[in-house]
Amino acid sequence: MANILGINLSDLKKNELYTRLEFFLNDKNGHFLVTPNPEIILRAGRDEEYFYILNSADIAVADGFGLVLAGILQRKMIPRITGSDLTPWLLNLAEEKNFKTLIINRRDGLSSAKDITNTLKTSWPKLNCKVLDIDKKESLTDEERNEINSFEPKLVFVTLGAPAQEKLIWHEFKKWPSARLSLAVGGSFDFLTNKIKRAPKIIRQLGIEWLWRLIKQPKRFKRIWNATVVFGLKAFNSIIIQPFIFRSNVANILYKKTNDGIKILIVERQDDHTHWQIPQGGTDGEKLKVAGARELREELGTDKFIVKGTFNNLHVYEFNKIGLNAGRSGYKGQKQSLLIAEFTGEDEDIKINYWDHAAWQWIGVDKFLETTHPCRREGYKKYLDKLLEIVK
Repeated sequence: MANILGINLSDLKKNELYTRLEFFLNDKNGHFLVTPNPEIILRAGRDEEYFYILNSADIAVADGFGLVLAGILQRKMIPRITGSDLTPWLLNLAEEKNFKTLIINRRDGLSSAKDITNTLKTSWPKLNCKVLDIDKKESLTDEERNEINSFEPKLVFVTLGAPAQEKLIWHEFKKWPSARLSLAVGGSFDFLTNKIKRAPKIIRQLGIEWLWRLIKQPKRFKRIWNATVVFGLKAFNSIIIQPFIFRSNVANILYKKTNDGIKILIVERQDDHTHWQIPQGGTDGEKLKVAGARELREELGTDKFIVKGTFNNLHVYEFNKIGLNAGRSGYKGQKQSLLIAEFTGEDEDIKINYWDHAAWQWIGVDKFLETTHPCRREGYKKYLDKLLEIVK
């Protein structure tokens, strides 16, 4: 497995992948697959929920030559397996095994439900399939969900485009009890319906399909620039430069005054349910007060607080020395500053985001250090001292 800009990508070869997908289709549980390309990975860097969803997939296969090159920089070979290659193979398998197949299609996309149905009847005449046209969105209506479950599909394709297609699968696939494999395939069916002409095989093998698209669709210049130049520079920076740099980060103590004394809010990490910490995040070039307040709003879903103080660069740590991995940041470690804010709302105002945290609680000052994760305590001792200076 390789990790490009924080997204985990499968290193399964095509035949190994096909074997795994056939296993999924015969398994008792549901699975989902995503096919990230450079543009999708860049978007995930700006959308934390999307980032979490991509890394929650059972398999993420690289759909882009730029990802292969980024893998080579890490001395890892990532096979390029596109959604456009997977789709006909899965349709062949579904026809052969009589797997009911559903295509959730974007209503205003290039290919209509009628276009796709006609293509499937011609090329896969024995396939038991249904095409459902919906608007581009991240969840279904009860009526749409009931229609899907009445059909009882085993294989589900979603063609809404990123990030809606992956988000819809994530939020919905557990509500499709018959489905065993769901996957996001973007415009793959547009190639099958001949709404888009795919680049010649030699162009695809050379990894310059982006040039073919630019010639055919000059208006895509900005997207192609992002997927080639911008992605390439970010990947190079992440792989070659960032492992030697400390990221600017802000930790946030949110406290409230109660009859039992000062209480501090701590959160439980979604990726480790034994790891309690205070909300934190990168400053992203913003002023400390702005960045800290943003992180509190994003992670706790509330703006019911008043900033009481900020402190620059109180603690520096290397990830590997405290038993953490660099995660999506790719940095050597963090230079951590502190923001202290007083909570002014009610507990029901706090709505943690599910992709960062699994739970939250108020903890007394006397229990703060022993309740938070041991790797955090060296810095948290300093932060606790600052809090006590403010509230004394």
